[in-house]
Amino acid sequence: MYIGKKRYVSRGGIPTEIYDVAIYAIPAGIIGGRIYHVVTTPELYFGADGNFANAFRLWNGGMGIWGAVLLGTLATYLYFKKARRSRSFAIFADSIAPGILCAQAIGRFGNWFNGELFGRPTTLPWALSIPLRERPMGYQSYATFQPTFAYEAMWCILIASLITFLPVMKKLAPGNVFLSYVAGYCVGRIWIEALRIDDAHHLWGIRLNDWVAGVVLVLSLVVIALRELGERGERGERGERGERGERAPKIPPLDTIS
Repeated sequence: MYIGKKRYVSRGGIPTEIYDVAIYAIPAGIIGGRIYHVVTTPELYFGADGNFANAFRLWNGGMGIWGAVLLGTLATYLYFKKARRSRSFAIFADSIAPGILCAQAIGRFGNWFNGELFGRPTTLPWALSIPLRERPMGYQSYATFQPTFAYEAMWCILIASLITFLPVMKKLAPGNVFLSYVAGYCVGRIWIEALRIDDAHHLWGIRLNDWVAGVVLVLSLVVIALRELGERGERGERGERGERGERAPKIPPLDTIS
């Protein structure tokens, strides 16, 4: 929240709005993450071998980042649509994107403490030692594995740095920095997910989360491209009116529309 507040204030936002949004967005993100996990692993909660009551036992683990981001973003959008705020939803989303990535990076190290979500066996110097009781079926003879959670944490920090410090990010239309975060995270998730060996649903031989990451990546890039083309078109029209000496219609700036 500190990073998001600092960036939001630098863009003219009121700092208390960060905390107001958090009241809605954080619970929504937790609920969304849990719903995604339950929906994508129904055998644990439904049917003869499932226990639906476990769906409410969050302390047992099981969260999906896709659901968390989706529902958290929706709650934030509704907050900004409810009443006029100091800045737009798009600018707010751009402001908090690096902070979300840092939070994801920190959260991934919980997998280390739990001895979970590691990758294929490896003898690399930074390999993770896993106790025999924690090794998946078929991998009991291997002692060290790829620390995929550490790869994801480092990837999140890398993307957070890029969307914060790359000069091109300052030229993007409001909202496209957040979409760049989504796209960048998906790129990393695709190759990191391919290294993992924990149980997962597959579609045509590919892990479900890889499919989700691929679809979200394509959609994010398409939306970024369309929004940038639209923004440049509007700038070009305003420039042509100025050259002809026409009086442009009074349209509020994009960054002030909630």
